[in-house]
Amino acid sequence: MDTLKVYKIGLVPYRKALELQMILLEKRKNGEIGDTLLLLEHPPTFTIGRKGDKEHLLINERYLSERGIHFEEISRGGDITFHGPGQLVGYPIMDLSEKGRDVHKYLRGLEEAIILVLEDFGIRANRIEGLTGVWVEGQKIASIGVGVKRWITYHGFALNVNTELSYFDMIVPCGLPDVKMTSIAGCIKKKEGIQVEDVEEVAVKSFIKTFGFKNAKVITAFDNDPQNLLESDLLYSFEELGKDSDLLI
Repeated sequence: MDTLKVYKIGLVPYRKALELQMILLEKRKNGEIGDTLLLLEHPPTFTIGRKGDKEHLLINERYLSERGIHFEEISRGGDITFHGPGQLVGYPIMDLSEKGRDVHKYLRGLEEAIILVLEDFGIRANRIEGLTGVWVEGQKIASIGVGVKRWITYHGFALNVNTELSYFDMIVPCGLPDVKMTSIAGCIKKKEGIQVEDVEEVAVKSFIKTFGFKNAKVITAFDNDPQNLLESDLLYSFEELGKDSDLLI
């Protein structure tokens, strides 16, 4: 399909977003839906990939519970990272069978899409060879951790917009000692002046450009319940934008 369907679903608990991804993944595998991108934020949450080191969580889980911070061990690649308000999270549900079955190319594509977003805000970003993610002057601004099941993608990227970066002090971000995190707000010195909503539209445009879609259908959700999201477009307002084996990484 040449149209990407994008759901903007606001602040969603991590577990609910993961449930929604798995429902969409199954439907994409069965050909019931086309390629889809979820754009959202999470309440404060630490996630760690299946090969991550729990010692990279620098505080105990009881402290997290007292602070209302969720902790989740998940199936994506990568080590530990933080999700929270002020961070644009994207979960693409895409069939790589139609895009060459090249996971590394897909990862580079995610990086490229984010680099294009940042360019729109006057920020010059880059990759670092051997590391996954996007960087600005040696500081990490976006993390990427993906899963691929029967060549359908899930999990995805997290771009710091005006994120409270002090949360990253509680972990070894992405398992990289001494890594420093940054955000769009930090780079342009306008912490309160830029919101996730300001970045979403640019992200959609860069995503469809990078992955070769002709256009996107963007749906803003008023109800992010997974079944409602799938069953009734009447719940949403619409905006059009311009003209196998299991594998986990």
